[in-house]
Amino acid sequence: MSWERVAAQFPVRLPRGYLGDAMRPDDPRLLTALPDDRELIADAGDIPDPVGEQALSPLPWVVRKHDDRVLLLLTKRCHVYCRYCFRRDHQPGAAEDPSPSEWSAMLRYARGSGAKEVILSGGDPLAISDARLCDAIDSLRPEIPVVRIHTRAPITFPQRITPRLVSELRARAPIWVLVHANHPVELSPPVREALSRLVDAGIPVLNQAVLLRGINDDVDVLAELCEELVRLRVFPYYLHHTDAAPGNAAFRVSLDAGRDLYQRLRARLSGIALPTYVIDPPDGSGKQVIGHGLR
Repeated sequence: MSWERVAAQFPVRLPRGYLGDAMRPDDPRLLTALPDDRELIADAGDIPDPVGEQALSPLPWVVRKHDDRVLLLLTKRCHVYCRYCFRRDHQPGAAEDPSPSEWSAMLRYARGSGAKEVILSGGDPLAISDARLCDAIDSLRPEIPVVRIHTRAPITFPQRITPRLVSELRARAPIWVLVHANHPVELSPPVREALSRLVDAGIPVLNQAVLLRGINDDVDVLAELCEELVRLRVFPYYLHHTDAAPGNAAFRVSLDAGRDLYQRLRARLSGIALPTYVIDPPDGSGKQVIGHGLR
């Protein structure tokens, strides 16, 4: 395998301990975190901007798809660079973080946007320091009442969810945390502790999973994931259809297969355990619920 060639297109990063006891070659943590030569093969279904963000970026590090929400990219850094990610424009040598002027401009834009919610994303917003994260939140208030933190850190680097961080977030309520677990094997004891620490502090936690071929495109796997999340008091909010980013074709599931799988999942799970199956189309219109008529 040519790791160097793959990493030249999209970096490889793993925190110590993430792979845990992942010894089998088909472990989902290995398959989604380690590079694969197939990423270098162009696919007819590739879409350079698969969720339509580029045309809806009024400023660097800002995405505006909806009148009531603004998305801020606080960094391009992540604890793990998931190989299926739709934001695969993180080129080696490119800026990983906003410059001081860009940071100020994006926060100023959000405050004056009239939005009711701001989504802090990236990269991973928990790849920055507590002080910088709290500065962003404090700079948005009082104009923005609700702040959402979209992070995979509780899953990939649970040590990041320290008592101090949780205390800082709790003091800045309302804060919602949306995490990203795709497979029950990711719910290790340290991950469970991190999620419980957030929930015990009164911080709502929701999960967004991505439907991935060879990882969780199985009704038993998805049912177990959702049921375990509910036991942890984490709501299984969304099941995302895979975005067709260049390099991730090996992970894509067809809409027909995804729809069939979701119907079987609906028959298995209660309302509080069932995620909404959505697709984020490349026209930038935002998430759409996948129904029988969508092709």
